[in-house]
Amino acid sequence: MSAARLVQVVRESVSGLPRAFWWLWTSTLVNRLGAFVATFMALYLTLDRGYSASFAGLVVALHGLGGVVSSLVAGVMTDRLGRRPTLLAAQTSTAFSVALLGFMEHPAAIAAVALLVGMTSNASRPAVAAMMADIVRPEDRVRAFALNYWAINLGFAVSATAAGLIAEYSYLAGFLGEAALTLVCAVLVFVKLPESRPDRPTRPEGAAATTGEEPAIGLGTVLRDGRFMGVVGLSFLISLIFTQGSVGLPVAMGSAGFSPRDYGLVIAANGLLIVLLQIPVTAFIQRRDPQKLLVVSALLAGYGFALTAFAGPVWAYALTVCVWTLAEIVNSPTQMSLVVRLSPVHGRGRYQGVYNLSWAVAALVAPLMAGFLIDRYGADWLWGATAALGTVAAAGYWLLMRGLSEGDASTGGTTVAGGAPAPAAKPVPAEAQV
Repeated sequence: MSAARLVQVVRESVSGLPRAFWWLWTSTLVNRLGAFVATFMALYLTLDRGYSASFAGLVVALHGLGGVVSSLVAGVMTDRLGRRPTLLAAQTSTAFSVALLGFMEHPAAIAAVALLVGMTSNASRPAVAAMMADIVRPEDRVRAFALNYWAINLGFAVSATAAGLIAEYSYLAGFLGEAALTLVCAVLVFVKLPESRPDRPTRPEGAAATTGEEPAIGLGTVLRDGRFMGVVGLSFLISLIFTQGSVGLPVAMGSAGFSPRDYGLVIAANGLLIVLLQIPVTAFIQRRDPQKLLVVSALLAGYGFALTAFAGPVWAYALTVCVWTLAEIVNSPTQMSLVVRLSPVHGRGRYQGVYNLSWAVAALVAPLMAGFLIDRYGADWLWGATAALGTVAAAGYWLLMRGLSEGDASTGGTTVAGGAPAPAAKPVPAEAQV
């Protein structure tokens, strides 16, 4: 791609999005610049504290368990209280709990506070995704989610390298740094982000429901949505694979004699590659068949991690990261856009909460799986398992989306391959446009 064409692609990718989106994007970027706990928890416990891979897996799993609980609760809060209050509560409580974790000494205290950090840090996800769906036009959502993912990884590329250096001198400084930047995010939310929750239309008491009126949405509604829950199940498999980048990979590299700085440099390739490729790749894929994109990304993820079994020097580990990073670049905006398309407007918080449950449960299961396989059989068995998971997920996407690609209508404010349009999101005020 020529430089002129790249500039044009970037300009098209960032134009026409509402101002509120860019404040949300900025909040995401600042938050990820301080990412430390999720990335270095396993190394902190095994190298700095001297615990086994199994104990590290248990603590990281408790972090994931906290996310399981908060995903559902935060999803309901997002619909009932609003996106902005949920974000504010989640980020302030995350800052407090992350700082507290840095001072814990006893193993039981570390485990308990890790659970609390998991609950608070995952609580913002349904609100962020729901707000983004509210304020961005349906036709712009793929690139909006891609840009948000780009911000996540821009921050991650910087923080992984810096945090790797910080970890060699003081893990506590890393915890406190993340707490401080999370507080900055809370301030941004409070000052700059307006509430975006769509108002549910009301009707006089005793009046009959009108045709097309959206029924009340509860968690039961979400759980009975077969196609959506299929997407959640496949997302769980994909999440099991990607989570190994922050769980299995650092433990395996540490066991192989590599330092936190080595791991920081290797995993920074993930964020750096996404920063470089997310925008042009999204421009390439946004008009293509999501079924094929999700199938290919599942295979790339599974077998990209499987290549780690053959890595030796640091550069070889970085090369495997590049393979599964390409899967992330394709999978994330495609799957997020699919989730929004399948979500009713006034149930976005609950739908996003259940969707994020797939990542939270994976964050609970993946470290237990990694710790067990590495301790009992060796890291090569873990990488073989990722190949199997990727294959199953690819087959699942192919089967699940056959009907969708043939013309099922969405309920999330857009259409799917010829389906009828669903209700649009609440319009963004003129003063919020750029």
